[in-house]
Amino acid sequence: MAIAQLSTRYPPAPGGVERHVQEVSLRLAQRGRPVTVYTSQLLREFPWEPFPLGFVEPPTPSGLTVRRLRVWSLPGELHYPFFRGLYRQLETDRPELLHVHTYGTNHAAVARRYHRRAGVPYVLTAHYHPIWSIYGGRLRHLIRGFYDRRLAAPIVGDAACLIVQTQEEERLIRENGFAVPRVEIIPPGYTPAPPPPANPEAFRRAFQIPGPFVLFVGRLAPNKGLLALVDGFADLARHDPSASLVLVGADGGEQARVEQRVRELGLTARVRLTGFVADEALLAAGFREARLFALPSQYEAFGLVLLEALAQGTPVIASRVGGIPEVIEDGRSGRLIPPEDATALAAAFRDLWDDEAVRHRWGAYGRDVVVPRYQWDRVVDQLESVYTGVLAQ
Repeated sequence: MAIAQLSTRYPPAPGGVERHVQEVSLRLAQRGRPVTVYTSQLLREFPWEPFPLGFVEPPTPSGLTVRRLRVWSLPGELHYPFFRGLYRQLETDRPELLHVHTYGTNHAAVARRYHRRAGVPYVLTAHYHPIWSIYGGRLRHLIRGFYDRRLAAPIVGDAACLIVQTQEEERLIRENGFAVPRVEIIPPGYTPAPPPPANPEAFRRAFQIPGPFVLFVGRLAPNKGLLALVDGFADLARHDPSASLVLVGADGGEQARVEQRVRELGLTARVRLTGFVADEALLAAGFREARLFALPSQYEAFGLVLLEALAQGTPVIASRVGGIPEVIEDGRSGRLIPPEDATALAAAFRDLWDDEAVRHRWGAYGRDVVVPRYQWDRVVDQLESVYTGVLAQ
């Protein structure tokens, strides 16, 4: 069974979908399933940033091949990566099954065209985001609406199987009103981080954080609720002069506005923006050392970063949106609040900041009960069952 995995980006490009594709591909190859990943030369999409000249693909295990094809995009709000030569490469390699990642992408359309002409089936893992949660301005939202109404139905409908990560994701896709194929709910797995450094304050010292802190990890993007996070933290900063807020992640279009809000609130000395942290052991230390982890997003299809926090025993405050309520049990591993709600964030900070017993209990439940539910080998078991069933048809 020769399997093609199609994804806009792939590690070392950062991101949850990118990690998802990598973990699945590695494990399939280890099980003797030949896998070819078709992806791009992009390190980041926002801003558009290819890998530097001279980039060398990291070594891959036997059975796994990574093909990086060129992509191009229209400018501004018309942004949409188009692959060059993907169809021709599929014709050359002749995989038996295509696994497409991410709804609404160019490679999903190419996969359907290849299926229609060559008869090769494809499955689609949606990693779905509704219109109102996607990055971009009004024109971009209008274009996405046109795609949902006029273009998505045949691409989704011709898939042999639609894979979603949560029940909420399936519900949102069905709201579009077009017919969908057989649906399988397969949550992602958790990738254990390298052990944090032995020094119990390694992260704080690395970034000169003077005291206890609230942590956010993710792209600094408009849909992450960061302005509300800063506003909610301002209340905590008044309550505890030693508290800090640490934002870890590359700029996704919101950093300038966040820095402006921090200055307006007089919090420059209390808020740290570290940028992207490539050292995974150091980042694990950040999760471990944080008093609380916050993710007040407008929408998250799943929120793998929540598992990264819970794995280090740190309770979370997160939005009650998307797939998050299917991961976080309110009052057991964290607190769920309305998205981008500064008042609710402030209240949650006040309730939990000084209550060490509750934080410890919630963090331990997340680490010992929630995280073990999400294993990549279980994900691949389910995918292999889907693949086998599709090819049997």
